[in-house]
Amino acid sequence: MAFTINPIKFGTDGWRGVIAADFTFERVAMLAPLAAKVLADNYGEITGSNTVIVGYDRRFMAEDFAKLAAEAIREVGFDVLLSECYAPTPAFSWAAKAQNALGAIVMTASHNPATYLGLKVKSAMGGSVSPEVTKQIEAILDKSLPIPEKPGKLEYFDPWPSYCQGLQAKVDIAGIKNAIASGKVKVYVDVMHGAAATGLERLLGVPVTELNSNRDPLFEGGAPEPLPKNLGKFLATIKNAAQEYPNSTRVGLVFDGDSDRIAAADGEGNFLSSQILIPILIQHLAQNKGFTGEIVKTVSGSDLIPRVAELYGRSVYQTPIGYKYIGDRMLNAEVMIGGEESGGIGYGTHIPERDALLSALYVLEAVVQSGKDLSQIYSELEDKTGFTGKYDRIDLPLASMEVRAKLLDRLANDTPQTVAGKSVKDCLSIDGYKFRLEDDSWLLIRFSGTEPVLRLYCQAATMAEVHKTLEWARDWANS
Repeated sequence: MAFTINPIKFGTDGWRGVIAADFTFERVAMLAPLAAKVLADNYGEITGSNTVIVGYDRRFMAEDFAKLAAEAIREVGFDVLLSECYAPTPAFSWAAKAQNALGAIVMTASHNPATYLGLKVKSAMGGSVSPEVTKQIEAILDKSLPIPEKPGKLEYFDPWPSYCQGLQAKVDIAGIKNAIASGKVKVYVDVMHGAAATGLERLLGVPVTELNSNRDPLFEGGAPEPLPKNLGKFLATIKNAAQEYPNSTRVGLVFDGDSDRIAAADGEGNFLSSQILIPILIQHLAQNKGFTGEIVKTVSGSDLIPRVAELYGRSVYQTPIGYKYIGDRMLNAEVMIGGEESGGIGYGTHIPERDALLSALYVLEAVVQSGKDLSQIYSELEDKTGFTGKYDRIDLPLASMEVRAKLLDRLANDTPQTVAGKSVKDCLSIDGYKFRLEDDSWLLIRFSGTEPVLRLYCQAATMAEVHKTLEWARDWANS
């Protein structure tokens, strides 16, 4: 049986590939030193450093790939700080900034299925490197670096303590802790067998109900992505707790495989995506914490986001999908919060990196200070803005990258003028094709940067309209 070996290409955040086919020891040993060199070219003068952070999550053999990468980087003359344990990707971004390193290289495939592993490159500023930097890495993949007479040194470190201290300083930890200890708030966490395991308890210093804490590189046959289809047990646990703890405000928090994406659940076990969390967080940060700065959203972000921003006198800046675009904006403007539909949310007062554990702390702080369930807070925002919209997304696996190319050609040369029986008012093509329809609903068609997958996103007045539009898009793609 023949396998197709895909070229090394950086997507929305890093390079990812199927373990043993695309993602191999040989390729990681080749790529890691080149990534370190490009980090040195871009950040060496700024930092005066020769050190690269290397970390990993809980995926299959992630620690072995990290050790190999560290040795390969050390061999070409860089000093390496290698993590002694798994940790969230944002913890390594934090370490890059806190340690004044050239950047970080992290072994993770984030939310992808179990067969994948990946390599993320983080900058000295503590966030994803820009597309320009990843292009520099891709441009020298055929090069080999000279081996100096004296290799760099390799040391181990624990990324958790500094990271936790940094996050704790940003919220009212005592208030959250007291609310949990007194039973006013009950917290349920699904870490999806990933790198957020133990994280919230480390931060809060009180027990929370944590599900799927064990390391399972197969992710129970699914993927560590915070979507309802992967969270049946978690949502049922919270729903059942409504009877057991009727007088407590119940909060559910979900983290993806490397803890840079977040989702949540309300007290009744209803799933809440970041389309709901971001407006809640905008209100909390502006109203309760007095943060300033603009709101950054991607093209797939909810239409409620600009309305809540307007409510608090904040401007909105729109980017393509991929947190690196939000992170880049954070380096060039005053940003209060930036977030994407898939769960990546970051803050201008933090590193330019999406951080699910910090988002969780802000969500808990909002609940504790308001005394309200998350869905109640959201409903009140809808009332204040006069906007009600439902949202959903489906991911459609494609047979091959050739099918992907044909669909791209159709979008470019035979762009739909009607969608699900509604005329198209305009089409935004900064990332995929976003069709704004006559009733002000929208459909976004775009392709995954890492897999042969078509992503379909829709927001409309009712869930029935959302599903009708998504089914139209599915039929269009399959035709």
